[in-house]
Amino acid sequence: MAEYWSTLDVDLHLAVDPDSGRRVGLEHALREAIRDGRLAAGARLPSTRTLAVELGLARGTVSAAYDQLVAEGHLVAVRGSGTRVAAQSGRAPSDARTTDAASGAGTAAKSGTQRAADPVRFPHDLRPGTPDLSRFPREAWLRAARRAVNEAPSDVFGYGDPRGRLELRRALAEYLGRTRGVLADPEHIVIVSGALQGLALLGRVLGGGMAMEDPYIPLFHKAVRTTGTEVVPLLVDDDGARVEQLRGRAFRDVEAVVVTPSHQYPIGSTLHPARRQTLVEWAREGAGRYVVEDDYDGEFRYDRQPVGALQGMLPDRTVYLGTASKTLGPGVRLAWMVLPEALLDPVTEAKRHLDHQSETLGQVTLAEFITSHDYDRHIRASRLRYRRRRDLLAERLRTKAGRPAAGFALGGIAAGLHALVRLEPAGMSEAEVLARAAEFGLGLEGLGGLWDTGPKGRSGQNRARPQGIVVGFGSPTEAAYPRALDALVRTLSWR
Repeated sequence: MAEYWSTLDVDLHLAVDPDSGRRVGLEHALREAIRDGRLAAGARLPSTRTLAVELGLARGTVSAAYDQLVAEGHLVAVRGSGTRVAAQSGRAPSDARTTDAASGAGTAAKSGTQRAADPVRFPHDLRPGTPDLSRFPREAWLRAARRAVNEAPSDVFGYGDPRGRLELRRALAEYLGRTRGVLADPEHIVIVSGALQGLALLGRVLGGGMAMEDPYIPLFHKAVRTTGTEVVPLLVDDDGARVEQLRGRAFRDVEAVVVTPSHQYPIGSTLHPARRQTLVEWAREGAGRYVVEDDYDGEFRYDRQPVGALQGMLPDRTVYLGTASKTLGPGVRLAWMVLPEALLDPVTEAKRHLDHQSETLGQVTLAEFITSHDYDRHIRASRLRYRRRRDLLAERLRTKAGRPAAGFALGGIAAGLHALVRLEPAGMSEAEVLARAAEFGLGLEGLGGLWDTGPKGRSGQNRARPQGIVVGFGSPTEAAYPRALDALVRTLSWR
């Protein structure tokens, strides 16, 4: 039997494992060629008859291999135009790195926040970090952009207030007060290019250490440390951040604490009311203490009454941090900080020295988008769509992935765009799940990659850490989502 075939200038080595059979060997060879970029997205494959003749295989063997890769999302079969490599399969052609997606946890577990630097593309992507970008409200956004640009004064195209356009700050003050219970004065709002920049600015202006939830987003920990601020990890459980730890010796130099009280990332818990009160008391006890509230997906709640922003309880000691990255998309590059009086001037000056101001055309467009209530309509539609996805995820895992003894439990699904699959000792390990997922072309994020590994993190204590998989149900398209769930069910049903 031939070991190579050539078509469309592609040479493919077919390594057949005698123990697995020719069909499995062909599947593996095709899958690897797609992943490493030898078969690019959109490339047309030979007909089953042609490939069978070239390789000396039965046509049924080739057809079965093609069918399997279509089911996995690697290939697309269209009547009349043959079989092609699916769009966004494999690795970007410009990437020179050779990391294999199937090599396990390191690749599959990268943070959704770091995805822009991640060359790996999965046919089925359930990594958290983004909403469904195909549902960006293009028409409504274009209408808002036309109105905003047509009506904008000439100074919108020049340098302006580092805090951002007043039109947007006014629109946000009204919107946040109405929907999140934030006590916001437009003069106290600073527009930034993302939550990451907001945290970095705070790291520059705050004097003491900063406590940050653990697990959380490692890139956020790193951004704050880069400013020279000491980061002290604050553990999280099913009731949110363990804020009682703030009175311990390890936190004696901490003057600010970053929390996600409405829907903790990645555990998915809500900060318990008693802990909210404890956090408020801690902030009031010391001069210069602040709470930083990361309200990254507060608009999306499903099975509970809205949880108001913590800032409404303590406006003079809370920095409220919101973003358009989950409601619209990270490409919009707009986020906002509602600041106490004492931090307004220092943060504004830090923003001026960093990049002077965030992009203004997007700001006036978002302002128009909010004031026209197109933003409200978009969020309501998105909330319904993501709730249906959340329900389908829960149903598929409950009915298809085995009995309760299968070794996992689903949690953190009352709100947000992600869920946590907790892995139990009787089942697969986190590394096994991620490796298995990569074999099915499924991108997931491991909980293990989200623990703080800084000087005061829990590195070296891996045995004490719970294991789990973070599943982002927001990012796939409507058409791709069922196939991604199929891959997830197969992954968790391995044993």
